[in-house]
Amino acid sequence: MDKTAPFKNRHSREYEGHKKKVHSVAWNCSGTKVASGSADQTARIWHIEPHGHGKVKDIELKGHNDSVDQLCWDPKHADLIATASEVGSMLLGKKRKNNCPRQAELSDENINITYKPDGTHIAVGNRDDELTILDVRKFKAIHKQKFSYEVNEMAWSMTGDRFFLTTGNGTVEVLAYPSLQSVDTLVAHTASCYCIAIDPLGRYFAVGSADSLVSLWDISQMLCTRTFTKLEWPVRTVSFNYTGEYIASASEDSFTDISNVQTGRSVHQIPCRAATNSVEWNPKYNLLAYAGDDKNKYQADEGVFRIFGFESAWDLTEYTG
Repeated sequence: MDKTAPFKNRHSREYEGHKKKVHSVAWNCSGTKVASGSADQTARIWHIEPHGHGKVKDIELKGHNDSVDQLCWDPKHADLIATASEVGSMLLGKKRKNNCPRQAELSDENINITYKPDGTHIAVGNRDDELTILDVRKFKAIHKQKFSYEVNEMAWSMTGDRFFLTTGNGTVEVLAYPSLQSVDTLVAHTASCYCIAIDPLGRYFAVGSADSLVSLWDISQMLCTRTFTKLEWPVRTVSFNYTGEYIASASEDSFTDISNVQTGRSVHQIPCRAATNSVEWNPKYNLLAYAGDDKNKYQADEGVFRIFGFESAWDLTEYTG
């Protein structure tokens, strides 16, 4: 790979199946499937061949009563996925036709969901700034806590003993886990912190903010080591690639940025026609799934997402923005 322009000859492929806007995309732990959650009240599972060709089949996950805003895969099981919808419910199930999902009724509108790295717990956050921790093995809420300030995305450290909350105060709250006692408050940005991602090697975490910056933090020292400055709008989503060498970030800008983590230098920009809501790197390959606010020629939501990083444009049109 050309280290000066590592993604120069890579292309995006488009995946169409939803009837309305795609809110969230996520890869399973084996890197073979992508899940997409949409405003059309469905989630879909797509089998992806990293180096293959041909028609991609998708499976619809039913049972939601409203928009599917968030979803995440079990980090230890390639067929187990959790989805969260606007009406305050969460579904946990496998992508098998006869496997009925388990449903948890949660209060208010769910906007964030994440798995603990060992797959035992799920954290769900809602618009009322309430955090719920679910024990997946018992499918039972073991902790609920309402905060007096805006709480946005959250994440566990790779070791599972630290829990991070991004807040509307421009801070990252660091909590011990499982006690959820406060360990530190990091003054990270001058505006709301919206999103967070953990380096797969456990060295760093990245925070995206309304001030249009992405900050990189050393987990061992809890110090900011650098910022990424290519975006001009509030940062909606960030993700590290599988080696921890690159970080993708996106906003309302007309591109998704890919930067080198060690140098801070932007190495590629993927053109986008609209704001991007969700980006996530494949855990095994340099393939980036991304979805946003695209409209079709009739100004209706397109219901598509894209994957960047393929060596050829396949038999679909290459996406050039």
